[in-house]
Amino acid sequence: MKIALAQINYHIGNFEGNLQKMLAAVESAQKQGADLICFGELAVCGYPPRDFLEFDDFIRKSAASIEALRLASKGIGIVVGAPSHNPVVEGKDLYNSAYFLFDEQILGVQHKALLPTYDIFDEYRYFEPASAFHTVTFKGKKIALSICEDIWNVGNENPLYTICPLDEMMPEKPDFILNISASPFDYAHAELRIRTIRANVERYKIPLFYTNHVGAQTDIIFDGGSIVMSPDGKVFDEMPYFEESLQVYSLEEVQRGGRVSEQPKDKMRLIHDALVVGIRDYFQKLNFRKAILGLSGGIDSAVTAVLASRALGPENVRVLLMPSQFSTGHSVDDARDLAERLGIQYDIIAIKPMYDAFETALHPHFTGLPFNVTEENIQARVRGTLLMAMSNKFGNILLNTTNKSEMAVGYGTLYGDMCGGLSVLGDVYKTEIYELVNYINKDGEVVPRNTITKPPSAELRPGQKDSDSLPPYEVLDPLLYQYIECRQGPRELVEKGFDENLVKRVLKMVNINEFKREQAAPVLRISSKGFGMGRRMPIVGKYLS
Repeated sequence: MKIALAQINYHIGNFEGNLQKMLAAVESAQKQGADLICFGELAVCGYPPRDFLEFDDFIRKSAASIEALRLASKGIGIVVGAPSHNPVVEGKDLYNSAYFLFDEQILGVQHKALLPTYDIFDEYRYFEPASAFHTVTFKGKKIALSICEDIWNVGNENPLYTICPLDEMMPEKPDFILNISASPFDYAHAELRIRTIRANVERYKIPLFYTNHVGAQTDIIFDGGSIVMSPDGKVFDEMPYFEESLQVYSLEEVQRGGRVSEQPKDKMRLIHDALVVGIRDYFQKLNFRKAILGLSGGIDSAVTAVLASRALGPENVRVLLMPSQFSTGHSVDDARDLAERLGIQYDIIAIKPMYDAFETALHPHFTGLPFNVTEENIQARVRGTLLMAMSNKFGNILLNTTNKSEMAVGYGTLYGDMCGGLSVLGDVYKTEIYELVNYINKDGEVVPRNTITKPPSAELRPGQKDSDSLPPYEVLDPLLYQYIECRQGPRELVEKGFDENLVKRVLKMVNINEFKREQAAPVLRISSKGFGMGRRMPIVGKYLS
């Protein structure tokens, strides 16, 4: 038997586009002699569809795609994910289902049992969990069909769940496992995914074929990396990251094993490629073409410009250099240098005349009051206004350049440097930005050396440095990581060796700035706990404030 895995970049709600991609994959798989082709979880509609699932028309269109695939299944089996109706009045109206189609028939439908409700997932809001589990017989083989999370409770060891779907199927003695997934990327997830698949294979002693989505759906990125694992627990093949791909495998060869083929898992390469895909898909799926951002001469905006240029092409990226009276000459020079290296359009608009106009207008009301964060924020908001004006006039979508460290502690100005349609670096800590720029420069200097080596500064007052307002990033970032990703409270943080006063100060900054993050642009998620859907905190909570 030959089994094809189709790793596709789906588009939520684009039924026609998704269907055409799948039909093309079916045709290609047939030409390569495949007996069976597998698509991803909820492939017909894209993942996560969220409240689109509450529209009857959305479900009808999903069903129409399944019907079209059924008619295309002559001579080849098709496994594909889609929502399906729950005929029972009690419970949710829908199942998250895997259809097995062959010769214009529906051979079987397996519903998903384990419905994640953590981090970015909210499946129990929409779906009823499966209560029945059966294999599907196809060409003399019994197949254990499963959906994503259903392989993440090996032997009932996951405390989130009380049932192990594959355990329920094993009495029917399946020959191999198919798992159709929509498993989002984070930079450590590929290793965890392999360990989880290996745990299943070692438990059941049969091959496992796992197919994943690829591409970005706003903030959520899918890396692909579909996996075929032999009964010996070795990765027979791991498909490319961040690329659409169709691969055909011989079941007999996989059963014999003896081959190992994995993708490299360098953290910075993964983050770089994920962010490029995130930018590209955000623009393509919304029919946007051109991006704009403010280029300050600092490292964050420099990295964002490089990523945008690689995602969209330099001809589709424009930057504004907006020096103030506090900007150093080398900041403008560094920004111009980078723009010229990348071949992107740049314009220089000095903001001092506009800032002076604001200061003049406000002077009667501010008489006798010292220069403070108010005047700093006016500069940031003037820049935001200029960027949004260029965005409106020329149709360029503004990319936000704020990093995760700044976003965490509120070191940014609402309606100023926090403006944007998409936050590119909002899930990348400042210390990781330096690692990322080293990766970008690995084959030659792209980001100017001076941009990397100079002390970080917002340049909103004379001689300003980030360290005037924040702890050093090499101290701040590990603390933020333990609090945000690892959910460690103040007591645990002090026990880990962080200074108690520093812990109180930083956690207070994080929590009182929740209102800012609530108004921020969608953040491309590359970690296990990014700001956005995966971290839902109350704005007015008093805990740790």
